[in-house]
Amino acid sequence: MTSNSDRSAVRGENHTAGNVTFDFTGRTVVVTGAARGIGREIGRAFHASGATVYLVDRDADEVAAAADDLGVRGLAVDVSSTEQVEAAVEQVVAETGHLDVVVNNAGILRDNVLWKLTDADWDQVLGVHVGGTYRFLRAAVPHFRAQRRGRVVNVTSYTGLHGNIGQANYATAKAGIIGMTKTAAKELARFGVTVNAISPNAETRMIASIPETKRAELTAGIPMGRFADPSEMCAAVQFLSSDEAGYITGVVVPVDGGLSM
Repeated sequence: MTSNSDRSAVRGENHTAGNVTFDFTGRTVVVTGAARGIGREIGRAFHASGATVYLVDRDADEVAAAADDLGVRGLAVDVSSTEQVEAAVEQVVAETGHLDVVVNNAGILRDNVLWKLTDADWDQVLGVHVGGTYRFLRAAVPHFRAQRRGRVVNVTSYTGLHGNIGQANYATAKAGIIGMTKTAAKELARFGVTVNAISPNAETRMIASIPETKRAELTAGIPMGRFADPSEMCAAVQFLSSDEAGYITGVVVPVDGGLSM
């Protein structure tokens, strides 16, 4: 017989339950694309684990509200701007004395079939996804090297490996993040820095914007039969950011309910 709690587990209704905890006391964590969704939940988890957390998002009002709600710090930053990213990293280090973890989660959609994509659609998506990841990595590296430690977790996508109709720009960007993750992992390992990625499959505003028929089709392709709650991404990110994961680098961890099998 299946209990009510068992049925809840199958539906994912008890996704916040768990017995794994991490201690990030004294660590400084930056999470991009963090005004909502996955980024916000990752920020929440790190704050609950004792870290000093900076939420980064280009929407000044939303990131300020999110930061106030969580009791963390918020920075309005356009991750496609080198000047803004470098200023943000310098501010974080000036205020806390160090930078320990960077989670590159910022992303946007400008979907259309290839022959209808504009240059702006292409440039904006790659500028935020790949450009933002690159800029935060580059800005953080001098501090990581000086500390002889650091953790980077990038957010990529199943689409980056398999493509998706109407998302040539997004798929290219996410594939680029995988290549960047592996290259940076090789370059930075000797400094005690690990660079990894997760490939999530969570209920976000991007998913909510998908037409219902297409959404049902996508859900049917997930072995676990549902999109995850954004909070279900946090344990993987925190593990990859922890001391325990110090010998893991250059990997992409699918947190996708079996989608990538």
